[in-house]
Amino acid sequence: MNILLISASPRKEKSATFLLAKEVLRGCGCGQEECEIVHLCDLELDFCLHCESCHDKILNCPIEDDVHVLLKKMLESDGMILASPNYINQVTGSMKTLFDRSSHFIHCKRLMGKYVAGVVSSGSGQDKEVTDYLAYYAHTCGAQYSGSVSSAAYSINEKKEEAFQLGQKLLSDVKDKKEYPDQIRIIEQGIEHFRGVIEARKDEWKEEYQYWQSKGWVFK
Repeated sequence: MNILLISASPRKEKSATFLLAKEVLRGCGCGQEECEIVHLCDLELDFCLHCESCHDKILNCPIEDDVHVLLKKMLESDGMILASPNYINQVTGSMKTLFDRSSHFIHCKRLMGKYVAGVVSSGSGQDKEVTDYLAYYAHTCGAQYSGSVSSAAYSINEKKEEAFQLGQKLLSDVKDKKEYPDQIRIIEQGIEHFRGVIEARKDEWKEEYQYWQSKGWVFK
């Protein structure tokens, strides 16, 4: 089992977000061989150019930075913890940049079969918009969402047990291949939406179209 924690706080281990995320990891019971922690502020991540190269040739991006390695880690994971401070009711810029650079995951639901947990902290503790967005990203990439934990920075200690339990739930979902019918319907609706898009662009997005054919999602 491979759990990947992606932390988007520029304060790294000193952040309230990371303290909460560590409790989720502890609930997963991860050893060093089974989990990996990535701090986005340690990476070079440039903005998406919307050149569509990654759709014509899967994950072929002309930007030479660290996103290629991170996307590969995401594909190799069984479960992910996406942790971000709340910046004006949104994830941080580094997390959003990662999401933008993973648009192939959205087109081809490349995280299908994986599970995601969200971790958010803020000054106010009013984080529903951000945790909802993390769930949306998971679903639009094909992953199921095990849940989230959020907290005001001043009350992190009060949320540690909840975070630990979320880690246990994430671990259980991965091991049992838990199915959430409502979430699966959302993912299937996403496939239905993109079917027409992929078919319309099949001559331009050749490898993505071939991927859809390999999944049996298109038949032309």
